[in-house]
Amino acid sequence: MVLQTQALIIVAAYLIGMLLVGFIVGKLKIKDSSDYMLAGRRMGLFMVAFSLSANNIGGGSTTGLAQKAYGEWGMSAIWYVLTASIAMIPLAYFAPKIRKTMAVTIPEVVGRRFGKTSSALTAVLSILSLFCLTSSQIAASGTVVASLTGIPTNVALLIAGAVVILYTTFGGMIADQISDLVQFGIILIGLAVATPIVIHGCGGWDAISAALPPAHLSFTKIGWVTIIGYIFNYFCTFLAGPEMVSRFETAKSEKVAKEAAWLSAVLMAAMSIFPTLLGLAALATMPELADGGKNAMMAVTSAHAPGAIVGIISAAIICATMSSADSNLLCMSTMLMNDLYLKYGGKQLKDKQVIAYTRTCNVVAAIIAMIISMAGIPIVTMNTFAFGIRCAGPFAAYGLGLIVPKATKNSGILSLIGGTIGFCFWQYLSGGGFKFGILPVVFGCAVSVAVFFLVNAIEWSRGVEPAPSAYMDEK
Repeated sequence: MVLQTQALIIVAAYLIGMLLVGFIVGKLKIKDSSDYMLAGRRMGLFMVAFSLSANNIGGGSTTGLAQKAYGEWGMSAIWYVLTASIAMIPLAYFAPKIRKTMAVTIPEVVGRRFGKTSSALTAVLSILSLFCLTSSQIAASGTVVASLTGIPTNVALLIAGAVVILYTTFGGMIADQISDLVQFGIILIGLAVATPIVIHGCGGWDAISAALPPAHLSFTKIGWVTIIGYIFNYFCTFLAGPEMVSRFETAKSEKVAKEAAWLSAVLMAAMSIFPTLLGLAALATMPELADGGKNAMMAVTSAHAPGAIVGIISAAIICATMSSADSNLLCMSTMLMNDLYLKYGGKQLKDKQVIAYTRTCNVVAAIIAMIISMAGIPIVTMNTFAFGIRCAGPFAAYGLGLIVPKATKNSGILSLIGGTIGFCFWQYLSGGGFKFGILPVVFGCAVSVAVFFLVNAIEWSRGVEPAPSAYMDEK
C-alpha cells in the first residue's frame, strides 16, 4: 500500500522534526552527563507521564492491538493495553522510592545493596535484553515505514534506524522525553480523531456491531486467567524495566514521579480503546484481509478517512515504534558507560568525555542492532526473550531491595540467579506463552521473590547483617 502524497508529506515532516529536536536540544540543553543521561533530574509531571506512556505504547499496542481485535480476541483485545494501565497503579507506590535512590540505572542500585557481582550480572542481563529490544523496535519501525510508503523494507529499516540514532545521540534523555511527548501526543490525538471518522464511514457503531459475531463483542472473551496474567506480566516488566525506571529518575521530585505513574495509567487506559475499535471496524467491513488483519488499522483508516487523517495515523504508528526504540537505545548506552566502562574500564573520564563516549556507544549499539534486525528474527521471539531475561532475575533484588531494609547480600545475588534460571526453564517449558495461565517472565519473577525471602529467612535466623541501603541519604 502506497501512501497518498498528502499522507507521505506528514510522515516525512514528522521524521525531519524529530531530527531537529535532537539537534537543537544537543546544542542548547546538554551541559553535562546528568543532562544527557537523566535530563538533569528536572522533568515535570506531563513530560514524565507522557514519556512513560510512549514507552509502553509501541507497535504491538497500536497495529498489533487492532490485529488482535480483528482476529480471535475481538472486543477483549482492549485488555492488552488496559492491563498495562492497571499495572501502573502498584508501580505508583515504587515510583517515589525509585526517584529517592538518586541513581542513574538499575544495576547501580542493585550494586549498592548487594555488591559488585550483582551489579555486573544485572548490567549484562539488561544490556543483552536492550540489544534485542532495540533490534526488534528498529525492525518494527522499518516494517511500518515500508508498508506505509512502499519503499523496500531494508531501506526503510535504515531510514528509521538512522533517525533514531541521530536524535537520540544528539539530544540524549532530554530529546528522548521531548520526542516521547510529541510522539504520544500524535498517537493519542491522531487515533482519537480518526476513530469516530472511521466508525461513521463504516455506517456507525450499530452497523459495525451487527456485522460482528456476538462473541467478538464480549469484553472478557480471552478469559480472566489471561487478563490477570497480563497484569502481572506488565507489572514485572515495568518495575525492573530500565526505560521505565530511568523516567522516574528524571522527575524533578518524588511527588512528581508518583503522580506521573497515575497519569500514565489514565493515558494508557485511553489508548486501549481506539485501536480496538478500529480493528473491529475493519473486521465488520473487510473480513477477508490478508495476514490475519496485520494491517487492519491502516486498511480501514485509508478506506474511510481523508488523506490528512491517514497521514496522521501513519505518523502515529511510526511514533509508536520509534518511541520504544530510542529509550531502549539510550538506556543501553547509559548502562554500558555507567555500570561497566566507568566501573571496570580502569580509566577516569572528564564529564564531557562521558557524554562523548556515551554518544559513541549509542551509534555503535544502534548499528549492531540494525544489523541484527536485518537477520529476520521474529520480533515476538526477540521481545519475549528480552523482557524475561532483563526482569526475572533483577526483579526481587531491585524492587524488593528498595522496600526491605533488612535484606541480606546473599538474598539479592541468589535471587538474581534463581529468577533468571526460573525464566529460562518456564520459557522452554511453555514455548514462550501461557502455561497454567503463567507467562515465563512472571514465573521467573516469582522464583526470584521466593528465593529472596527464603534466603533472607535463613540468614535472619542466623543473625546475618543487612546489606547496605539503596538510598544515598541512608548510608
